[in-house]
Amino acid sequence: RLHGGLMKIGILGGTFDPVHRGHIALAETAKHHLGLDEVVLMPAARNPLKLSGTRVSDDDRLAMLELAIRGREGLGFSDLEITRGGRSYTVDTLEELRLVMPHDEFWFLLGSDALREIDEWKNPQRLAKLSRFAVVARPPLRSDQALRGVPRWVVPHCDVVPFEPLDISSSDLRERLERGRPLNGFLPEAVEAYILKRRLYRAPIE
Repeated sequence: RLHGGLMKIGILGGTFDPVHRGHIALAETAKHHLGLDEVVLMPAARNPLKLSGTRVSDDDRLAMLELAIRGREGLGFSDLEITRGGRSYTVDTLEELRLVMPHDEFWFLLGSDALREIDEWKNPQRLAKLSRFAVVARPPLRSDQALRGVPRWVVPHCDVVPFEPLDISSSDLRERLERGRPLNGFLPEAVEAYILKRRLYRAPIE
């Protein structure tokens, strides 16, 4: 922590199943663009909008996050949602963070597609009081179109982060690992080594 004064903290949620270079690039871009002191990667215990569970254990997801951010100044991770268990609602997480860090400022990182659905989230108006939204445009939108179609009430609470998303997804990487296809460098080297050593995401033997 910095001594004397507020911390500006970004929160990047997700299943991180597995964490990949796109996640790290987004965290570092947001940190630089918004002048944040730290970006915390927050793996969800369970995404309320995704009924299926994660493919690997919570311990494995946390271990991969630790490897992915090692040596990267200003990046951290938290097991708060995993420890709490149950469904992971962002507003609950921010309420908990506000209790232990009452004077810090928070930015919640999310894609423009998710922001358009913010009214479907749990208590979105309260969430907007707890944190600002750091918004990344999702293709085919450009950064200058990131707030297109979002509810008007949320716009004053948003900061757009110019970011060119990498053509990569955790689901694609899981499929590549399951089928033994090339990973094309999309995983941090230490994460790839961990996955291969522990034989994660391999297709079940019939």
